[in-house]
Amino acid sequence: MQAYVLGLGQSGISAAKLLKADGWRVTISDSNTSPSLEQRKQELELNGFSVILGSFPDFEELLASGQVVDLVVVSPGVPWDRPEVEKSRSLGIETVGEIELAWRYLKQIPWVGITGTNGKTTTTALTAAIFQRAGLKAIACGNIGLPACEIALQVLRKEIQPDWIIAELSSYQIESTKTVRPQIGIWTTFTPDHLNRHYTLDTYRDIKASLIDRSTHIVLNGDDPYLIKFGAAMWPSAVWTSIDQHIVEAVADGVCISDAWVKFRGEPVFPISNWLLLGRHNRQNLLMAVAAAKLAKIDSEHINQAISEFQGVPHRLELVYSHEGITYINDSKATNYDAAEVGLRAVKAPVILIAGGQPKQGDASAWIEQIRQRAIGVLLIGEAAPLFAEMLAESGFKNYEIVETLERAVQKAAKIAHHRVYNHPSQPLPTVLFSPACASFDQFANFEVRGDHFRQLCQEISPSTRLDSLPK
Repeated sequence: MQAYVLGLGQSGISAAKLLKADGWRVTISDSNTSPSLEQRKQELELNGFSVILGSFPDFEELLASGQVVDLVVVSPGVPWDRPEVEKSRSLGIETVGEIELAWRYLKQIPWVGITGTNGKTTTTALTAAIFQRAGLKAIACGNIGLPACEIALQVLRKEIQPDWIIAELSSYQIESTKTVRPQIGIWTTFTPDHLNRHYTLDTYRDIKASLIDRSTHIVLNGDDPYLIKFGAAMWPSAVWTSIDQHIVEAVADGVCISDAWVKFRGEPVFPISNWLLLGRHNRQNLLMAVAAAKLAKIDSEHINQAISEFQGVPHRLELVYSHEGITYINDSKATNYDAAEVGLRAVKAPVILIAGGQPKQGDASAWIEQIRQRAIGVLLIGEAAPLFAEMLAESGFKNYEIVETLERAVQKAAKIAHHRVYNHPSQPLPTVLFSPACASFDQFANFEVRGDHFRQLCQEISPSTRLDSLPK
């Protein structure tokens, strides 16, 4: 059997290795070329793969020449409407995404499938932590941790046998699935995002809804206005979560905070004081993870132990440095306006904000308003810097500066923060927040690399910017 894998990223390579281990002949291709891709090509060819760089196959030509194409696997980074992918489907070739392929090897294991515009990663990590605290072999994968096909490969080789798969699934991953049916499906939030790929809000919504619609049990965020409007009619038996107990009471089935306790279907689970993470959004994430745990019949004691120990996830409101009471927060995962607005709301004001990168479509008005209310300065980097400067100027906010790079932004932020402490000792200590509201691809490989770089820069702040070096 001959398979073609499109995309030479981590997911594509994992899919290719899985297929090869199961006896397939595999050709991997990528439309790009680069030194790093050339290195991957050489390594894969040494292990028996055929690798093509610079283009994807012309499947019509392959079939016309008598070659066999039994399966095409599309990596999440390759658009589902790319001409080569559409041609493959139109020719009747079985064409699936990496997550769909993994499901075929893992469908005997129950899944928690977690999607949404924001909140996916924290909810996924916390859900996995709760399941693991209960003694279950629960593995987080997909858009977090290892690719799902890597887990499938380990299961195929009998190296592991998970009790649960906890999968964070982006719209890029869901759009190329056909039969993925989670035991528990969670939809965290919904706001405009990825419109450069999906084009319309309805398309983006319908992709996410398709996963939820195939789930046995459904958990929805009752604090999200769009989900309340859209989901109540679609899924009348869903479990709703809300910080406002009246919303949950209205549907008579859910998780809420009431009388200082987190409650599931009216029964106390643990006191909310045991939850350590900042922000209203993190309480929402907590409630969705609790709903999943309760639907999986996990005891309240194990849930309480897990949430009491949970420290959050890297790159999402992550404290990376503190000096003389000034904190530096890495929120690199805030890749859109809504996530960045949530970050601004969650941290202690006044804020020195670092923002910018590769801009996305969306409504920035609420984010700009939070900047006006909570920021004392904004440092702009990357492609979005001129756009953001124009938006801030139009709003009447004047304390911004285009500094272009993250290195300059961190140094400038440190100087502003420490001079403020020195010159205004009676005023609240500032927070330096890196919350880009943008994708990373203009300057970094991904948001993780960007966040790691910010963390390193903070830890290497020059002594000349610190409070104890300023003149007395």
